Amino acid sequence: MSDDAFIFDAVRTPRGKGKPGGGALYEVKPIDLVVTLLDALSERNQLDPQRVEDLVMGISSAVGDQGSCLPRIAALCAGKGWPQVPGMALQRFCGAGLEAVNLAAAKIRSGWHDLIAAGGLESMSRIGLGAAGGAWIYDPATSLKIGYVPQGYSADMMAALSGFDRAQLDAYALRSQQLAGAARRAGHFSGSLVPVRDANGLVVLDHDEYIREETTLQSLAALKPAFGGPGAAAHPVVARQRYPQLDPIPAVHTAGSSSGIVDGAALLLVGSRKASQTLGLRPRARIAGVGLAPVDSTLMLAGPVPATRQALEKAGLSLDQIDLFEVNEAFAAVPMYFAKELGVPLDKLNVNGGAIAMGHPIGATGAIILGALLDELERRKLRYGVATLCTAGGMGVATVIERL
Repeated sequence: MSDDAFIFDAVRTPRGKGKPGGGALYEVKPIDLVVTLLDALSERNQLDPQRVEDLVMGISSAVGDQGSCLPRIAALCAGKGWPQVPGMALQRFCGAGLEAVNLAAAKIRSGWHDLIAAGGLESMSRIGLGAAGGAWIYDPATSLKIGYVPQGYSADMMAALSGFDRAQLDAYALRSQQLAGAARRAGHFSGSLVPVRDANGLVVLDHDEYIREETTLQSLAALKPAFGGPGAAAHPVVARQRYPQLDPIPAVHTAGSSSGIVDGAALLLVGSRKASQTLGLRPRARIAGVGLAPVDSTLMLAGPVPATRQALEKAGLSLDQIDLFEVNEAFAAVPMYFAKELGVPLDKLNVNGGAIAMGHPIGATGAIILGALLDELERRKLRYGVATLCTAGGMGVATVIERL
């Protein structure tokens, strides 16, 4: 390895509701979200885009409006030198956006590249969950062989195995909403947030649209379980094959304690010391270590724990040295399990809320939470942080950064 990999900038769009008839980003094309961020990166950093050597983006469902090699097409559309930049779409389910940054860091550390834009995109209003197909979900023989259950059902399994009841999950969900609402009011997201505009330059959305500050424990308690029930008749059989102690599996997660369906995109500018010196880019953080770990494909949401341990080992750091953690709130049980297994205090975890409050644009979320982590480390003048996500299929992705 010839060089460290540094983060020079992090930008993202607001997360907009992914539904017709009320979602601000519903009619905004995925490619326009990316072009918005490309323009922001070049303008904020007084950067000639031709100096960027690749555009790597995680996209969980690369079909339809966000299919083909959208990053390359977005670069062609952006103009101002971006058409000279290659592009690549990457798939690692919910971890795709963070994996794109980790791959960029590896390219930089190899010495073969000096400056890469990396992040992710998901326009869930246009591309439904599971739209990319694949044997994992749609081939019954394969699903049975690998013990497939839907992620929400896996979240309920994780809650049962960890001893988390409905009241605890609702309390965590309320915490996410309260922290996100307070952070939005205080302007903690403003440094990275890039408004989405229409063709006339008018603002379409300039804030995270999904946050529900009116949420209470009473309103959460009134919600019906989102998973399990008659439609899940086959899933208990699959689950009991691997976890016979789970009989029955309580249905405890609701829409209120699960991540929201939204649209969004995020990009980070990652590069070498040479790029910093040559282009006058100020390093905001160093990527100190990355982790990638497999876990059981039925209980698929436990991946952040081993991925974080691996990333810390690569970075030569201990858990006690980490000041802040961003753990994607795919479901409330995920960060709760992470905190319990690793002994992480809640005052270090998702301190500005997470995807329960703001939504989870699948391919983009990893890059979003890494940028949020960097912003908060800077705001609090802290040193080390970890961003991590669980993914479908039983994997975890993690990144350790050091604020500079």
